[in-house]
Amino acid sequence: MSWSLSIGKVAGTVVRIHLTFLLFLAWIFAASYAKGGNTEAWSSLIFMVLLFACVLLHEFGHIFTARYFGVATPYVTLLPIGGVAQLERIPEQPGQEFLIAIAGPLVNVVIALLLITIGGAQITQSAAASIDNGQISMIDRLAAVNLFLALFNLIPAFPMDGGRVLRAALATRLGYVRATEVAATIGQFVAFALGFIGLMYNPILIFIAIFVYLAASSEAHMVSLRAVSRGVPVSHAMMTQFATLAPEAHVDEAVQTLLATSQGEFPVVDAAGKPIGLLARVDIIKAIKTLGPDARVADAMTPGIATISHRSSLDDAFKLLQEKEAVAVGVTDAAGRLTGLITSETIAEMMMLGDSMPKATPEPWGRTVP
Repeated sequence: MSWSLSIGKVAGTVVRIHLTFLLFLAWIFAASYAKGGNTEAWSSLIFMVLLFACVLLHEFGHIFTARYFGVATPYVTLLPIGGVAQLERIPEQPGQEFLIAIAGPLVNVVIALLLITIGGAQITQSAAASIDNGQISMIDRLAAVNLFLALFNLIPAFPMDGGRVLRAALATRLGYVRATEVAATIGQFVAFALGFIGLMYNPILIFIAIFVYLAASSEAHMVSLRAVSRGVPVSHAMMTQFATLAPEAHVDEAVQTLLATSQGEFPVVDAAGKPIGLLARVDIIKAIKTLGPDARVADAMTPGIATISHRSSLDDAFKLLQEKEAVAVGVTDAAGRLTGLITSETIAEMMMLGDSMPKATPEPWGRTVP
């Protein structure tokens, strides 16, 4: 995730902090200092750090459960609105998704119980309603906020855990794709409700509502793409005519190619036509600013490119796009030469064309770029 700083690695997962999270902590410190002086400022800061430590433990509940089912998690990012664990994939077996989703809230419940039984915390109405009140014991507020996190995350809306729990429950009867559509629709209605409540009481809920709505839409879209790609030959959606760049070419040549085509990503191939890297639009812009137009493409490209055999299915290409967070996947022939290019946009266009065509019309067998 851009604008994030890596602060370490825990059990093979990189922990990142988004810059807005640091700004959020600075704002908390400044607001508390203005309200109650140095002591209250440091107390509020320590509480927020402990709170987000609980959020991080929540995310590692997901991570370790997912790892049990063979799903890796490259990184987890802390944001002002919570944490995001980047799973390589979401299991489509309802039982596995249910356990991964419920693991996070259960961690918060366990933390609250430990604070109550061992730390002597008391869950009172004032602690639950005024977690920013420095007059209330910090341990009481932490116990209350962990119970709140568990309950809030079980709201049946993506990307909250409750949305995934709901989908897992629905998938046993409706199937994965239909369950996602229903859960996403419910999530969007929840987003509207949160937005309305935010207008009346707390503006922060409006931002959460926007985030929930967009996440629900994105989840439904991604699952639809995955469904339409299943069992389809990769040649159905690959670009067969596209521009490539040579590693010894200059960056200004890449600029001209960018302006002359509708491509956003350019494979870099060697003399034999085998892919060795990828130069994206952002890489070209960065190279122009830092290296100059006379720099070589090889110095500006991202080395390596995810590739797949021309005999593979489109579903395999889609998995690579998701798991490797790749902007494009190259399709190679038996000799390893690049013959096609797959992006999420090409899959989406294939799905759009497939939906608009009469049932008797054959699917398109390739896509070209002018």
